[in-house]
Amino acid sequence: MFIPNLPLDFSLLPLPSIHFGVGRFSRLAELAGSFGKNILVVTGAHALQRSGRLSNLMESLQSAGMCTYHLAVDREPSPELVDRAVSYYQELAIEVVLAVGGGSVLDAGKAISAMLLCDAAVERFIEGQEGFMQHDGRKVPFIAVPTTSGTGSEVTNNAVISRIGLNGFKRSLRHAAFVPNIALIDPELMVSVSPELTAASGMDACTQLLEALTSPFATPYTDAITCSGLERFSRSFLSACTDWSGNSAVRGDIAYAALMSGIALANAGLGIVHGFASSVGGLIDIPHGTLCATLLAEATRENIFQLRAVNKSHPALQKYAKAGAILSGVADKSVHTGCDQLVETIEEWQELLSFPRLRSFGLALEELDAIVAATRSKSNAVQLDDAAMKRILVKRL
Repeated sequence: MFIPNLPLDFSLLPLPSIHFGVGRFSRLAELAGSFGKNILVVTGAHALQRSGRLSNLMESLQSAGMCTYHLAVDREPSPELVDRAVSYYQELAIEVVLAVGGGSVLDAGKAISAMLLCDAAVERFIEGQEGFMQHDGRKVPFIAVPTTSGTGSEVTNNAVISRIGLNGFKRSLRHAAFVPNIALIDPELMVSVSPELTAASGMDACTQLLEALTSPFATPYTDAITCSGLERFSRSFLSACTDWSGNSAVRGDIAYAALMSGIALANAGLGIVHGFASSVGGLIDIPHGTLCATLLAEATRENIFQLRAVNKSHPALQKYAKAGAILSGVADKSVHTGCDQLVETIEEWQELLSFPRLRSFGLALEELDAIVAATRSKSNAVQLDDAAMKRILVKRL
């Protein structure tokens, strides 16, 4: 007898105009010029300049008749950085913001574009902050060009803003309108990224794919995207971190995985590792990708343990098993074995690529209870109590 499934019911965020492929970077002046003549270019502090690409970009923009301004960002954006930039550039009638860099650079550019038309300080609009106000969504057009493969910020609707230290935070400025107008992904921009940064940013993308796949808010749409991303990631991750790092096709696979992870997380949410990214990341100065890399195996193990205790046939276990088959390259009909393969594969990467422990960034055992109390993750595959969350942290301390 046919038993119908529950009816589908979901909403999707808009996507940017996406331009993906080797050599697409050369089209930036043409794409940016469609928004106006005054352009603010936001980059990192060193890599783009050393490669010569920044000077080439600025020359191409100026040759296209654009008036260019440049802001270099050397760390994750703070409220103070965003406010200073907005105060300086607000009087210059900026018509388009172009961010070229890693996740922090894209978040900085996204936040600046969101605040240039606003008179209030950015902290008023950061989720979870005292006196939070909903942003009205007005922004200067924004173009995102990632140079690392990790955050997927080129297709998301939020910018992560941080203040590190006691009473620090790492939270989002968010609105559906903050999705970039254009996302341009050129794998050639990633071929010179160091093995360490490639591994850390790649594990961020992998974490986002796994957490979105197993989220209670996942849909057939996000499932398809995450599995597609995991397949490309599995094919090329270790190669990108080692002997084939200079191959644009290999880099393209990881860039594609990051792109898919951004689309998926924006529509399905993220799990406990990204919950810790907010609480741990607000306390100690640890790169976001490194935090994901060091916590993913233990967090996945704990989630699987808790799910098995609830229901050995839980749909999330089936998804973990599918991810295990994709990432390990070993298909197995047993859900139990597939889940174990997933954890073993991530642990193998952890050992091979020497992901650092949390204590190497100054985290102390006595700080864990406060971190756990501050950690939230409504989109995790299973509800974790304080003891479970603390176990994850202790095992990677």
